Amino acid sequence: MRLRHAAGWLAAAGLVLATAAAKPRARGFDLSTAHVVDLTHPFDAETLYWPTSPSAFELKVLSAGPTPGGWYYAANTFCAPEHGGTHLDAPHHFSEQGDTCDRIPLSRLVARAVVLDVRERTAGDPDYRLRVADIEAWEKENGRIPEGAIALLRTGWSMRWPDRKRYLGDDLPGDASNLHFPSFGEDAARFLISRRKVAAIGLDTASIDYGPSKDFAVHRVAGAGNVPAFENVANLERVPATGAWVVALPMKIAGGSGGPLRIVALVP
Repeated sequence: MRLRHAAGWLAAAGLVLATAAAKPRARGFDLSTAHVVDLTHPFDAETLYWPTSPSAFELKVLSAGPTPGGWYYAANTFCAPEHGGTHLDAPHHFSEQGDTCDRIPLSRLVARAVVLDVRERTAGDPDYRLRVADIEAWEKENGRIPEGAIALLRTGWSMRWPDRKRYLGDDLPGDASNLHFPSFGEDAARFLISRRKVAAIGLDTASIDYGPSKDFAVHRVAGAGNVPAFENVANLERVPATGAWVVALPMKIAGGSGGPLRIVALVP
């Protein structure tokens, strides 16, 4: 999709990019020729939620058909937990003082993106965790991660969606004790947040902590740094290591610890 075919959306996106406080600002980024890449899995009956979630996504039809006036009318009601499908973890999810969904600055949700690709590591280790050495190797090839960037981790796991057993490593309902999937390591997350001062982190697996985690150390590091996270991100294979911008706008739930997320990349 090219933005010149969506003038209204282009104007809105341009306004957001112009007003976002992320640093450094994009220079020479031409929105009129950028490709929009959808990084969101659809919400439907197959949407994956944490195994212990008491419910999943539900869509109920309220109306769908002709009205007495002769026109068609459709409306639905939906219900879903905050944390499932492509969604945002607000810092408040693991930090009492952290920002809730409605308080996260737009500068943390609209920013330049970097994509760290660890598929070669995860191919042989489903419990692989990103290391500081991986980040340093990436920077040798691509340059220093800019302050205020959104750091996205590509593990290759989105290709397994929505196969619950392949994606989560286990499909036993109500049991999260035997999950297996890759993610950020605690030291790497701390490096990105404290040393590189990224605006947000995200990835294409179910959690910013790896599957076997019992202490959710990365969630706690992100919460302490007041950094939001994006989980179950799709289509990262279509986003380059550098050069793209990400627009990640969650449902603005007042007091929310997370929520459904529509995330897109603007790729030059």
